[in-house]
Amino acid sequence: MKGNRRLTGVLMGLTLAAGCAGGGSTGTTQAEPTAPSTSRSSAPGAERTTPSASPASRAALPRPGEVRRIPKSANGLPVISMIPTERKVVFLTIDDGWEQDPGFLKQVRDEGIPITVFAMRDAVEATGSPDAASGGGRYVGAGRWDYFRDLRDAGAPIENHTFSHPNLWTLGYDRQKAEICGMSTLIHKETGRRPVLFRPPFGNHNAATARAARECGIKAIMMWSATVQPGGKIAYQVPDKKLRPGDILLLHFRPNLARDFRILVNKIKRRGYEIGDLRAYLKAGGVPVS
Repeated sequence: MKGNRRLTGVLMGLTLAAGCAGGGSTGTTQAEPTAPSTSRSSAPGAERTTPSASPASRAALPRPGEVRRIPKSANGLPVISMIPTERKVVFLTIDDGWEQDPGFLKQVRDEGIPITVFAMRDAVEATGSPDAASGGGRYVGAGRWDYFRDLRDAGAPIENHTFSHPNLWTLGYDRQKAEICGMSTLIHKETGRRPVLFRPPFGNHNAATARAARECGIKAIMMWSATVQPGGKIAYQVPDKKLRPGDILLLHFRPNLARDFRILVNKIKRRGYEIGDLRAYLKAGGVPVS
């Protein structure tokens, strides 16, 4: 009970730091292996069945009764910045797509490290100007969607981060829906699976965002509780500056990602934490993800 009160108190006061290249918003808490899903091969043509996680995956999976129920927000979707568990497990998520580092892909694939990708079209296809979070990497646009199909085949679900990374607070419902639904349709075309999770740029969202996301088939709005900076440094958003059970860490596709990711994973393990399968934990908490 003491741990639950502490977690509740922290989450009620949690103000999320800037996501990607701008300001953030306040997130509320919320986040078994899933069945094999049908996806496509590297060329977006013939469909085949690939597992939801790499055969070599080392993901922590929820134990019976471990995850508390994840509530919906007043706008009808869960808004999740942490997974409600007391187990020492954290979750790795990565945004945008400007820097397509083959060394990072190799780590995820060869070591079975569970991650969740939130892709943004302008980054993946290099159709816009890289934002500050990209860091001006060498691999900007390299491989385009092939890189993300490879991540998919390594067990990483490709989720939605909009077409062009706008501040959704400044857009009406129709524009928000176009950004979210359009990206979901593109991801389905390129990977064979429609996203069920959405991360709003900068963490900014409102009632119109939730309404649009629901219309686009989204099951949860995913926030974060800590960010990962260059060098694998974790920027905590709580006073004690420590990892906490259920933390969702936000990374970006930026230069030196393979090196930074290695540092981060080793740091997490040294502190006695496991890296969890986010979809499995969401499902255990009652979020209908596939």
